[in-house]
Amino acid sequence: MNLLRGYDVCCGLENLAVYVERGEESLPQFEYSPEHVSGPGADQDPSEITYLGCDCVSTSCRPDSCSCLQHHGESYDENLCLRDCERKETDFSRPVFECNVMCKCSEACKNRVVQRGLGYRLQMFKGGPKGWGLHTLEFIPKGRFVCQYAGEVIGLAEARRRLQSQKPGDMNYLIAVKEHIDGGKMIETFVDPAVVGNVGRFLNHSCQPNLFMVPVRVNSVVPKLALFAGRDILAGEELMYDYSGRYKNVTEKASVQETTDIDLVERKPCYCGAETCSGFLPFDISVMNSG
Repeated sequence: MNLLRGYDVCCGLENLAVYVERGEESLPQFEYSPEHVSGPGADQDPSEITYLGCDCVSTSCRPDSCSCLQHHGESYDENLCLRDCERKETDFSRPVFECNVMCKCSEACKNRVVQRGLGYRLQMFKGGPKGWGLHTLEFIPKGRFVCQYAGEVIGLAEARRRLQSQKPGDMNYLIAVKEHIDGGKMIETFVDPAVVGNVGRFLNHSCQPNLFMVPVRVNSVVPKLALFAGRDILAGEELMYDYSGRYKNVTEKASVQETTDIDLVERKPCYCGAETCSGFLPFDISVMNSG
C-alpha cells in the first residue's frame, strides 16, 4: 500500500489518476488502498474468493447462457450504466453481482464494471466548513460507476468502540451498510477508511446528492460499496452522496429524524446547502446501542 502524504498525486492506484488541488493544508495521512482490507472483528475476509464463476467463453456474457446473469440478473446496460438508476426518492439500492475471478469470460465483459476501478478523472479539494471534498474533472453520465468507498472492514464491536472513542472534533468516516434479505434477516457491513482507504473517503454528504451507493459483490461475500451517478454530472461539480443511504430526501420535514436516543449524541451540522437539508449529518444510533 502507499502512504498518502501532503500533495502526492495518486497516479495509477485505481487505473486512472486522482489529482489533488494544491493549497496550504496537507492531506490527512492514511494508507491508500483501492480495495477493502480486513480489520479487527471482521466476520469475512474481503480478499477471500467465495463465489463460483461462469463458463462463458464469449467476450461478454449473455443472459441466455451465463449462469451469473441468469442467477442474479443483468445489472448494467450496453453503455455500462447501472440499470437500477431510475429510482424513487425513498428507494434503497438493490445489491449487484458481477462476474468474478473464477469466471471464464474476458475482462471486457459488460458484467465487470466496479472491479475495473476508476474511470473518470477526479480531484480532491479543500474549502469551506465541509473540509476536504471531491469533484470530477469531466462529465459523468447518469448511471455510470464513479468510485468505491473502500476501507477497513470491521466488526460491530469494533465499530461501536471506534464511535464511542471519538472526540467532538474528530472526523467520522465509518459507514454501516444494512442489507435486508428474505426471512427478515439483515446483513451488516461496517467499513472505516479513516486509517486505510481510498479516494471515496473524501466524498461529502448532501441531502440532495448526485451519487448513490450500491453494494456490489465480485469475488467475496463482502460487498464493494460502489457509488454511481444518480444524474448527469458536469465537469467541476462536487461529488456527494447521502450518508443515510437514500438518494434523495423527500421533504425537509420527512428528512428530520425524530427525537430519540440520538439526542444524547452531539450531532454534527450539515453544510450541504440543499433546499431539503435536514440541518444535521445522518447518524446511525443503533451502532452505539447494539450489544
